[in-house]
Amino acid sequence: MSWSNKGTSACSDGSVNDESSASGVAGEGTSHSNHEIAHITKLRSSPNEFLVRVVPGRMKLPASAVRMLVGREGNYSGRGKFSSADGCHILSRYLPTKGPWIVDRMKSRAYVSQFSADGSLFIAGFQGSRIRVYDVDRSWKVMKDISARNLRWTITDTSLSPDRCYLVYASMSPIIHIVNVGSATTESIANVTEIHYGLNFSSDNDDDEFGIFSIKFSTDGQELVAATSDSSICVYDLGADKLTLRIPAHLSDVNTVCFADESGHLIYSGSDDSLCKVWDRRCFVTKGQPAGILMGHLEGVTFIDSRGDGRYLISNGKDQTIKLWDIRKMSSNATMMSPNALSPGIGEDDWDYRWMDYPDYARNLKHPHDTSLATYRGHSVLRTLIRCYFSPSYSTGQKYIYTGSSDSSVYIYDLVSGAQVAKLDHHEAPVRDCSWHPFYPMMITSAWDGDIVRWEFPGSDEPPVPQNKKAGRTRRRGFYYM
Repeated sequence: MSWSNKGTSACSDGSVNDESSASGVAGEGTSHSNHEIAHITKLRSSPNEFLVRVVPGRMKLPASAVRMLVGREGNYSGRGKFSSADGCHILSRYLPTKGPWIVDRMKSRAYVSQFSADGSLFIAGFQGSRIRVYDVDRSWKVMKDISARNLRWTITDTSLSPDRCYLVYASMSPIIHIVNVGSATTESIANVTEIHYGLNFSSDNDDDEFGIFSIKFSTDGQELVAATSDSSICVYDLGADKLTLRIPAHLSDVNTVCFADESGHLIYSGSDDSLCKVWDRRCFVTKGQPAGILMGHLEGVTFIDSRGDGRYLISNGKDQTIKLWDIRKMSSNATMMSPNALSPGIGEDDWDYRWMDYPDYARNLKHPHDTSLATYRGHSVLRTLIRCYFSPSYSTGQKYIYTGSSDSSVYIYDLVSGAQVAKLDHHEAPVRDCSWHPFYPMMITSAWDGDIVRWEFPGSDEPPVPQNKKAGRTRRRGFYYM
């Protein structure tokens, strides 16, 4: 799926939709269920109509896995096999809610936990200057134990290169460091056992006081995009080894940034000014402005995750909500509005999410210019920059979104209905990050209690039997590839 006329529309005058009202709020019986993304999600996670017809007169009921298997063997679809949507319909039922099983337990707060794109590696970053890279297929053996260099406060973010050879890590410093993950050195102590090369994101006139909250590799591994505490987003060219773009993007800290799709042309950013912005690098030089602005959050944006199609994204906000966005509804005239209209907030200048609860009355407030498609409530976004994500495309058709929470839990919501479908409870401190395996019903959660925890759907309450790499892949393929 691609953004229609994406090559020119963001750069053309008057081409951005300026609608000022939200089209729906999940779970509140609005038009969100009729929006295009609802139909796309159902197409990607619903069984073939011929397989459903195995049960005459029950079209509206979920097709059971057993009857779908019978239908496949009878070639009801005419293809002789399941489509990706058929597989997602079955696999998306097996949520990773069984557990927990401890992967690791550290003495400092966990801030980052992410699978590699192929699910073979897992990275966890801690406040105590430690980053660990685990080999998922080898019983979670620590493949790389990294002691960070020049750490300020904590590891704020990490990103693994697409080829899984290099890892970058950021902290409250303008210097990002890069480590060779593929080297034979297991214990990587910065500039002692291994070189951690520094990439300087500051300009010549910077005083080097800003930090970096978010860092991401481009799909081709040639660039890094970063979000900084000096209200900017930066693009670094790894081949040229220099900063190529610095945008004064927001009015406050930029907490999150990511590429919208594989092209690398579009960038999403989110800030404490409560706005999400869309940047088109193809026309930024001539316009010097964002392609559009997404308004709807009442407080700062802590994280953004792209659906990967250059059109849809979700954002977590300090107003205790996740919002779903379609960039075709972004506004181009936000610069003409007053600051109060852009970020109405809760009207309490002394409110600080790091140590204060969100006021009860504010939970019912709505932004007067909310352009989001849906709003998801139930989790809490306090104390730290809580992250949220779309569920994997391969196994669920991205029919869920999931998030950590400051109440020590992980929440999974249905994308279309907004219903809470699962809640994972184990941790005793805020869960800042969590990661769903790209192919298997497995999730890893990390929290400020130092625990790295695995959740799966093994079919029983017994932990999965450890398998060697070859045997594990063979067995899994027999079960999951249908």
